[in-house]
Amino acid sequence: MGKKQLKNTEWIVLIVSVTLAIIGLVALFSATQNTELAEFKKQIQWLLISIPFLILAASIDYNVIVKFSTLAYIILIVLLIGVLFTEPINGATSWFKIGESFSFQPSELGKVITILFLAFIMNKMQLRGRDEINKIWKLIIILIFAAIPLGLIIIEPDYGTALAYFVAIVFMIFTSGIDKRYILLALIALAIAAPIVYNNLPEHALERIQVFLNPEDYPRTGGYNIIQSKLAIGAGEIFGMGLLKGNQTQLGFLHPKTTDFIFSVIGEELGFVATGAITILYIVLVTKSIYIAKTAKDNIGSYIAIGIAGIFFFHMTENIGMTIGLLPITGVPLPFVSYGGSSLVTNFICIGLLLNISSRRQKAILVE
Repeated sequence: MGKKQLKNTEWIVLIVSVTLAIIGLVALFSATQNTELAEFKKQIQWLLISIPFLILAASIDYNVIVKFSTLAYIILIVLLIGVLFTEPINGATSWFKIGESFSFQPSELGKVITILFLAFIMNKMQLRGRDEINKIWKLIIILIFAAIPLGLIIIEPDYGTALAYFVAIVFMIFTSGIDKRYILLALIALAIAAPIVYNNLPEHALERIQVFLNPEDYPRTGGYNIIQSKLAIGAGEIFGMGLLKGNQTQLGFLHPKTTDFIFSVIGEELGFVATGAITILYIVLVTKSIYIAKTAKDNIGSYIAIGIAGIFFFHMTENIGMTIGLLPITGVPLPFVSYGGSSLVTNFICIGLLLNISSRRQKAILVE
């Protein structure tokens, strides 16, 4: 990077992500005492693996990267189809096993690929003008390309990841200058479809909704995890019970404590001060991502950044919300903090792209 690029770069997104990753390692160190720190050690390995991906995503001009997004999108679809024929893990066919120790979740990396590909397509369609996005046939093409990976992920089934895709896509389309009439029609269609979808949900999905609404009615089955999570966070109070001293964490009542409920581990052992600080860090990360989208030098950069903002926003809101009982449990990890190699690498690629886009702005000031 030249001096101008270094000056323009929003380094705060890197600082926030590294801070969250460190907090995650501390929490994983405490949560994996009974497993000889197995996941803690693997997370360090994945963190080191993430570094070259971060550097590449930050260094190569994003306009060059998106040129390969069509090929990447095709490979992604093949992988999402292939993963459907793998052995289910926790009821979902979402992972390719790599040896005995590692697994790869294509839908995680697929978030970035889908964002890049849609940004590429949307930009191509708007070469003659921003309002081109409102031509119905062009909008339908975009929605079809968005729906293919989304549908395959739903089939796995992985509703949490599918929702992350959906939010990112909505953020991107909204930013593209879509006409308000389409937004109104979408809201009407959603209102009509909601009861129909609800009445046709599979049994396990309906059970999750019932558990969310009345977890105390399922204390030994579906409601067990959320009850233990709320107990853990409540026990932490302001300053926490102390690292390695959380009852729910160390006695094994929280499950899975290294992924879905890592926020509960932090709440119990480090208290409201730590969880409040984490929430603020995520708010900074999301708002900075939106700012980068607004100040990007071109539409492609803007679409990529806002899509990433949607991913981070959804994961933050859903994971924290589900651990405190405000949202249904969907198995969505907390970015940079929860254990998971595919997730960690993907998140740092997103950070690299944000650094990339911000560094190539003309000025590091708000452009009206």
